[in-house]
Amino acid sequence: MLLVEDEKGVANFIKKGLEEEHYTIDHAVDAEDGISLVSMNQYDLIIIDIMLPGMSGLDLCREIRKKGVQSPILMLTARDTINDKVMGLDSGADDYMTKPFAFEEFLARVRALLRRKQDKLTELTHGDLKIDTLAHRAFVNDKEVVLRPKEYAILVYLLRNRGRVLSRTKILENVWGYDFNPNTNIVDVHIKSLREKLCESNILHLIRSVRGVGYMIDQ
Repeated sequence: MLLVEDEKGVANFIKKGLEEEHYTIDHAVDAEDGISLVSMNQYDLIIIDIMLPGMSGLDLCREIRKKGVQSPILMLTARDTINDKVMGLDSGADDYMTKPFAFEEFLARVRALLRRKQDKLTELTHGDLKIDTLAHRAFVNDKEVVLRPKEYAILVYLLRNRGRVLSRTKILENVWGYDFNPNTNIVDVHIKSLREKLCESNILHLIRSVRGVGYMIDQ
C-alpha cells in the first residue's frame, strides 16, 4: 500500500497499525513523492491525506487517475462537510474518511476496498506460485507454503518488482518499515529461509542474488 500523509504522528499511527495486520506500506510525505512512487510501483491501495504541502491530496488523486492507475484510493481529511466529501469522491477517490477515526473502522474500509479490486490486483502469480494478497497466503499448485509474516512480505515485494534488483536497504525499508544497522544480515536470513520453503515445494531458483547489490525475481 501507499500512504501519502505529511503529519508524522498520523502517518506513524496508520503505518504501524497496517504493518501489524501484515500489510507492507510505502510512505510519502507529499504529492511529489507520491507521484514518484506510483510511477514505480503497483499498489493494492493508496491512502491520501487531502491537506498536503504543495499539491493537495485532491489534485494528487486526479493526477494518479490521469496516469491510468486503477488502484483503490481512500481519502483522509479533517474536513467533514458534504461538499468536501463530494469533491473527494469526484476527484477519483473510492472512499472518504474524516479524522479522527476509529482504527477498527479504518481497517474495515481498507478490507472492503481491497475486496473490490479485480483478481489481477488481489492475486499475484509466477509460474506455479500463487499469492493471495487478501488472505496473505502463498500456494504452489494449490498447496499452501506456510510463511512467516516477513517472509511473505519479502516475497510479495520481490514479486511486485519483478525484473528489478532490490537492495537489502530497500527491502529493510519496505518490509520492516524502520531503520536497521546497515550491516545487519536479517534480510539474508529471511531470504535463506524463504528459499528453503519454496525449494521444498519445488520452486527452485526463484529469488536470484545479485552480487554486491541485492535480490531480484526475473520477469
